[in-house]
Amino acid sequence: MLEKYVNAAIKRSKADLVLKNATFVNVLNGKIEKGDIAIVDEKIVGIGSYEGQNEIDVKGLTVIPGYIDAHVHIESSQLSPEEFASLIVPRGTTTIIADPHEITNVCGMAGAEYIAKASKNVPLDVKVQLPSCVPATPFETSGAELFGKDIEEHINDDFIFGLGEFMNFPGVISAIPDVLKKLEAAHAANKIIDGHAPATSGDALNAYLCGGIATDHECTSVEEIEEKIAKGVYVHLRHGSSTRNLVSNSKAVTAANMRRFIMCTDDRHAADLKRKGHIDDALRTAVAGGLDPIWAVTIATLNAAECYNLRYRGAIAPFYLADLVVVDDLKNFNAQYVIKSGKLVAKNGKPLFDTSKRYLPQSVLNTVHVNELKADDFILTLKGKKANVMTLLPGNVVTGSEVMEIKSENGDVQIEGTDVLKMAVVERHKYTGNIGKGLLKGYGFKGGAMGITIAHDSHNIILLGDDNESMAKAANALKEIGGGMVIVDKKAGKTYTLTLDIGGLMSSRDADSLQKDSKELIDRAYSMGVDKNQEAFMSLAFLSLAVIPEVKLLDTGLFNVLKFEFMDINAE
Repeated sequence: MLEKYVNAAIKRSKADLVLKNATFVNVLNGKIEKGDIAIVDEKIVGIGSYEGQNEIDVKGLTVIPGYIDAHVHIESSQLSPEEFASLIVPRGTTTIIADPHEITNVCGMAGAEYIAKASKNVPLDVKVQLPSCVPATPFETSGAELFGKDIEEHINDDFIFGLGEFMNFPGVISAIPDVLKKLEAAHAANKIIDGHAPATSGDALNAYLCGGIATDHECTSVEEIEEKIAKGVYVHLRHGSSTRNLVSNSKAVTAANMRRFIMCTDDRHAADLKRKGHIDDALRTAVAGGLDPIWAVTIATLNAAECYNLRYRGAIAPFYLADLVVVDDLKNFNAQYVIKSGKLVAKNGKPLFDTSKRYLPQSVLNTVHVNELKADDFILTLKGKKANVMTLLPGNVVTGSEVMEIKSENGDVQIEGTDVLKMAVVERHKYTGNIGKGLLKGYGFKGGAMGITIAHDSHNIILLGDDNESMAKAANALKEIGGGMVIVDKKAGKTYTLTLDIGGLMSSRDADSLQKDSKELIDRAYSMGVDKNQEAFMSLAFLSLAVIPEVKLLDTGLFNVLKFEFMDINAE
């Protein structure tokens, strides 16, 4: 093998593929350079003047290394791994660090293994992290549990790359034995650990990082970023569907700290992937916001490769993996060609690979286990006239709480004419009958109910509505279709659904048809009043995420994330 590389590099033989007349970003020295890029098998063998068995003239275009998404949940796209790849590879992404936290919370290790096996069918390197927090907290009901002994058992599985985002930061700081056991297992296996520590600083951050945690994607201010970088953390610049602080966080990037940033999407649904893109959209957005384009490319490629110890990846140089994207320019980042491991896999935004044969084991199907629900199940009785009501921070997944006067009649709250909605989280894994109930201000939806079986991180059924009967219909519809998204329009007397048959999180359908039907349901939600500053369904899915401040609703009740304890909905 090495002989082939050396002979082609020295021009004793022709390269397999040559990108002729290339202008490329050399992330190793921060310069724009020129030369033919010669490729043999999966490796770059030289840059200079070369001939190839096959040649592509890229004059007038710009070649950059293939993008690395440094933290992503494939499940949030609502697509199978194969269909997810069909959307992101043509955009230039060639490697992802995938945390199957969502489907593992539903299906256990069978979910993580499904992601790994399905990903083998596509030209995308999927590095699977072992989910570290299943469930994310001990206060909710999930479909599976992974304790320290389970992490020890599985961290060395062939398909596991590292340990996924460690969301239980209070558990680390409190030195809970089973929590530390998970971290110790990763260190013993010499595998990287991803972090998740929003608003953690000072001594608490010191303690968290003593767990040997390498990254964080939850920063919300320049000050937070600067402290974490100063303490050795790689900070993700995140560009998801619900989290939109890429530009503001990019203001923290300087010449001195630029090599400590990496780029990720975390959670991005199919409609955004189809319409806006993936890491290419993050690059467009960051550069338009003022980030130096060469810095941006370096962050999305070489930095991530070095952070995750992906040797000979993330740059254009001899012996580096031939993962390349050819774009129109460093402003728009429109991919013209994508090369993965030396093979042309996409052209003009279209995949050149087949995704029609998708891996679909029974272990990830039929995952909605609830009894039939009725309208009375959604009665919410207050002790007095005031309630702790959840509030929203537009463009983010952080929530707050506000004390409001709420009218009651016949033992149930009356929210007609207000900007408050009923919210419910229905346990859907073990037939417990748990229904967490709360109130939410500012979502905007009116005239029935909407619901989804994506409810981070335990993925119970999450419902929002202004009518008990409609909320019951929505829950029962989700059970009937085996998971997905639903809107009940009370006035029209109709129920609209989108099936997500894989763990109640993802669809086995093709990306185009799913995206079309998803858009129709999202548009319907907006037509029924959902605030357009919110992602219609994805924002709803984050309202039970008990590791993001400040207040969330679980199947077991209203939860104060800052205090890490339950709180009473009654404010007096």
